[in-house]
Amino acid sequence: MQIHSGMMRDMYDVPHFIKTLKYDVRIVMSIPKITAHGKSKKLRAYKIEPPRDAPVTWYRTTALEKLRKYGAIYLTPFSHRLAEEIDDPELQRLRCRVNYHALQFKPNIMKTSSDIVNKLRSEGHFMSIHLRFELDMLAYAGCIDIFTPKEQEILLKYREENFANKTLVYKKRRLIGKCPLTPEEVGLIIRAMGFNNTTRIYLASGKLFGGERFMKPFKAMFPRLENNSMIGSGKLEEDNRGLARSAVDYMVCLLSDIFMPTYDGPSNFANNLMGHRLYYGFRTIITPNRKALAPIFMDMEEGRASGYEERIRQVMFNTHFGAPHKRIHPESFYTNSWPECFCQMKAGNQADRCPPDNVNDVLESQFQNKEDVEAEATNQTDSTS
Repeated sequence: MQIHSGMMRDMYDVPHFIKTLKYDVRIVMSIPKITAHGKSKKLRAYKIEPPRDAPVTWYRTTALEKLRKYGAIYLTPFSHRLAEEIDDPELQRLRCRVNYHALQFKPNIMKTSSDIVNKLRSEGHFMSIHLRFELDMLAYAGCIDIFTPKEQEILLKYREENFANKTLVYKKRRLIGKCPLTPEEVGLIIRAMGFNNTTRIYLASGKLFGGERFMKPFKAMFPRLENNSMIGSGKLEEDNRGLARSAVDYMVCLLSDIFMPTYDGPSNFANNLMGHRLYYGFRTIITPNRKALAPIFMDMEEGRASGYEERIRQVMFNTHFGAPHKRIHPESFYTNSWPECFCQMKAGNQADRCPPDNVNDVLESQFQNKEDVEAEATNQTDSTS
């Protein structure tokens, strides 16, 4: 496997990635050269496009066949190119080793995130909220009726240019839980759950569509707000997409006492965070059931607000809050890797048992033995040649 992505090198600690996975896969920084007819040349990777949610058999047949034929293959695109449900627990565990152990942001990002968390913690517990109320997501969801005619025009234009042409009806989308929560609705939810205006909140979000008009009610309920503007200038090597600040947002949300995603649709940020927090000790997550909440907020839009707080509470207190629970379709593996990525102290199946305390020593010994065997085989081949 070759490290190819520029973003991978810019954002992540590549040496840590390679070291963490060395017992699973050999990773190189460049494809080695090959020698043919006394001349050395660079091996060119053959481009191949994996189908979305491809089964493991596709990689063991089609992809492997191309690899053997060309010597190297370049898989692109690679988002969602392997089926989530795989009947091989060890491959699922490898996914968790990659996502939650090997992938680690660069030291400066980790240090900046830690500084923010320590500053927030110095004043007590804090909650993080991923506020997904941005142009792209609103246009994708097709929930535009609450906006001004000019804003609707912008959303429709963006949707036409970036997404499939579909007729989307606001009320229908709302009732099936496809509309992102507004900042005010987020505030009403957490207030109904008992949080008051002294609650310290870290907001992770891009540029909110509609601006201050939508944030004003939220700020009135919860004035103690922070975001990645705490970083200050010069602390991060910024890129034109703001990925370093998004990485800081991710880490602060991961380490917060409570995390609340407001839209977990096609949002890798929220889904991965929920899975990450569950993996590291079932950290508290408030996950609004937008479908169950929709009738309440639609009644409020039409002036029928009586008893809304009690209705919200009844919905919200019927959730898992990050506790262990078996994954049920359509819940994503990346949101909930239970039970594959959790070992068992008294497992009937040997493969499900927790590793021994000296697991790293065992793996290192196996790795060295394998290296010695391969080195000996290489020497024998060279000697024969």
